[in-house]
Amino acid sequence: MKKLLHLALCVFVSSAFAQNVLIKKVELQGDKVIVHYELDDSNPNHEYQLQLYASKDNFAAPLIKVKGDVGDEIKPGPDKKIEWNIREELGGYKGRISLEVRGKVFAAFVRLQNFDVDKKYKRGKSFNLNWKSGNTNPINIELYKGSERVGGEVNHPNNGAFTMFVPSQAKPGKDYRLKISDTKNSSDVIYTGYFKVTPKIPLLVKALPVLIIGGAIAVLAGGKKSPDPSVPGGSEALPSAPIPN
Repeated sequence: MKKLLHLALCVFVSSAFAQNVLIKKVELQGDKVIVHYELDDSNPNHEYQLQLYASKDNFAAPLIKVKGDVGDEIKPGPDKKIEWNIREELGGYKGRISLEVRGKVFAAFVRLQNFDVDKKYKRGKSFNLNWKSGNTNPINIELYKGSERVGGEVNHPNNGAFTMFVPSQAKPGKDYRLKISDTKNSSDVIYTGYFKVTPKIPLLVKALPVLIIGGAIAVLAGGKKSPDPSVPGGSEALPSAPIPN
């Protein structure tokens, strides 16, 4: 991996304020690329929206298998880190690749209030979303499994509340997340962290009636045992015929 992967970094941060992004170190740890950086700003209360891009698609779309100090509401400070799982994102990629960090001052059009990525969400069920609105533009609220859209609503009023339904046919997995976008500004997009979708009825509960029925059949098939240990067989045997005189 290390011999086949070449990293060339270019950093771009767009803002009307004085700031500086300094890449301190880039390292490879197994299947992961770790980008260490420092984000300086004269106003420590500013928040940034930072994304990591790669040359695989000519920097067209942000990488999704990332975590750490990436995404929305990133505060200025030292010791920032972006962790990218290159194998999950690109599979068995071989060759050179360039990375680019892009960002801007983050002006939240929505701020989620009650969403918990550690919670398990059941398919065929609904859950409530609440947020603080940053403007009055309609928004799109969409549910994704990996890169596949599986549900949601477009042009929803930015009123701070929505009930998200997880489709009954959604496959269980840990790679679900929400995408929320401003319909009038294509650059205003936020993603939640990944969360888990589970079956509506656990598999063990589904299998339990089958096990009970199977046990009942086994009992019925057993029959009564003979009290005489010399009589073969598991069922009750008839007495022997008398010997004629």
